[in-house]
Amino acid sequence: MSETKQKLIILTGPTGVGKTKISISLAKALNGEIISADSMQVYKGMDIGSAKIREEEMQGVKHHLIDILDPKDDFNVVIFQKLAADAIDEITSRGKLPIVTGGTGFYIQALRKGVEFSEEEDLTIRKELEEEAIRIGKKAFHEKLLSVDPKSYERIPAGNVKRVVRALEFYRMHGYPISEHNDTEKQKGSIYNDLCFILTNERSVLYDSINRRVDLMVEEGLFEEIKKLSDMGLTREYNSMQGIGYKEILSYYAGELSREEAVELVKKNTRHFAKRQYTFFKSLPDVTVFDKSEYGPDADEIIAEKMILTAKKQFEI
Repeated sequence: MSETKQKLIILTGPTGVGKTKISISLAKALNGEIISADSMQVYKGMDIGSAKIREEEMQGVKHHLIDILDPKDDFNVVIFQKLAADAIDEITSRGKLPIVTGGTGFYIQALRKGVEFSEEEDLTIRKELEEEAIRIGKKAFHEKLLSVDPKSYERIPAGNVKRVVRALEFYRMHGYPISEHNDTEKQKGSIYNDLCFILTNERSVLYDSINRRVDLMVEEGLFEEIKKLSDMGLTREYNSMQGIGYKEILSYYAGELSREEAVELVKKNTRHFAKRQYTFFKSLPDVTVFDKSEYGPDADEIIAEKMILTAKKQFEI
């Protein structure tokens, strides 16, 4: 029964859509605290490229899962799920409302559905696959998915070697596709008494916002931030350095791209990522979508108020 489940608000949507401002409004109105569902903002020293919220932007609202790991540490969906679930317990125990905010849809769904990840792990298989990816190249390695897991072949970009490795590893270990496993998990209901809000905007407006945000990052010192990380020994092999913005500018420092080419590639890859996020979020059940383009210049305020009223009704606040 929903009354026995922990209350939870989820605010998600594509990168650059403006989730931060609305999340603060929700937290202030509903006595909430925010849990970041972002795969890059967990890392210390990676502020500009991850568009990390600044302290003054928090307006006194407590945030969790930000600046908790060294960039040399690993971070994945299993770690996120445990840390976020622990944060929900802790926030709830103090009589406050947890609000999960971020654009990493896979992380959010794993948390929401209580996905059980196998503790079983075969590092030998993983190492073999990682070495094969290097040996034959990303494109040929990605093609291996076509015969064993065509859905994952369509869903996972060839450039995301880590996810291709995971899909092939899963098939080798279990004998059936990870896409089948994920689709089954997707049909499960939430383990929380939750409200899942998805924020979107007209695509051309979103893409323009992304382009301007990347330009602002460069002005604020994106190249310098990444040079500092590189000088600390962080290379493209580290999980943290595979995020959009970081990997492209590391290519600049490796002499593979000009400064202008690197910036344009960051913009292009971010736009493509936002497009994939749209596709993912549209497929989710039990969500409420707010399109900013339908609400005019005061969209943030109007949408925040609608979300607050919905939450008060559902949670009887």
